[in-house]
Amino acid sequence: MQWRQRMEPAQGLFLAEGEKVIQRALQAGYRPRSVLLTSRWLAGLSPALQDHDIEVLLADEATLRSIVGFRLHRGALAAFERRAHPPMSDVLASARRLVVLENLVDHTNVGLVFRTAAALGVDAILVSPSCADPYYRRSVKTSMGAVLSLPWTIADPWPATLDSLRRDGWLLAALTPSERAVELAAFVRAEGAESKLALLLGSEGPGLTAEAAQRCTVALRIPVTDRVDSLNVAAAAAIACYELAQVSRSPNSPVGKCGTRTGRS
Repeated sequence: MQWRQRMEPAQGLFLAEGEKVIQRALQAGYRPRSVLLTSRWLAGLSPALQDHDIEVLLADEATLRSIVGFRLHRGALAAFERRAHPPMSDVLASARRLVVLENLVDHTNVGLVFRTAAALGVDAILVSPSCADPYYRRSVKTSMGAVLSLPWTIADPWPATLDSLRRDGWLLAALTPSERAVELAAFVRAEGAESKLALLLGSEGPGLTAEAAQRCTVALRIPVTDRVDSLNVAAAAAIACYELAQVSRSPNSPVGKCGTRTGRS
């Protein structure tokens, strides 16, 4: 993962799959390079593409599948130019609720966390240098384009970035299955309206590294039955986001949004 990210040019390409995601990439101002699609989807995308001097390739479904190597359920695939990662100061300039992802390896989980974060009012996301790429096709698809609209950047250097966040007044909350952690709902009731809250989500399986967990102000847990030892990282993120969103929407809370968790998947 680290090798891929080091070798990937800052202005490389990413793939957007499906009409909705392609539309959202265009609305977010990403520059398209080319589009491959079946005739069924041409009419819906033509108005959005007419201002771009790019190659639009039409093919039937069988040919499309043979070209891309998998079935395109939405019949359209577009290549867009990546953007250079913005400075962290820009991403966090007006943020109050932050999600931090450390070393997630599943692109689907990354996309789901982005989609949940966007839906429930998270202001921004930071990803560790070894985290699965949010620009990967499956991440972009699963997020339904949220990767392209929600502010995010790479937290580099890691984990020293967490020290910087604490110095800047962020409360760092780690989500973990540990029985010694504070129950999420109780924390939200008592502290959920804290002005700047960052929720940390760890890798599937091992959870947060010791280096990251030690830098957190508080550890939070979501109680589960003894039938399982923990929740999937994306499911836990959704629960944590929802809990924080309720506090953020209350009349006595600052106008803001939501954050997320760490732990196992």
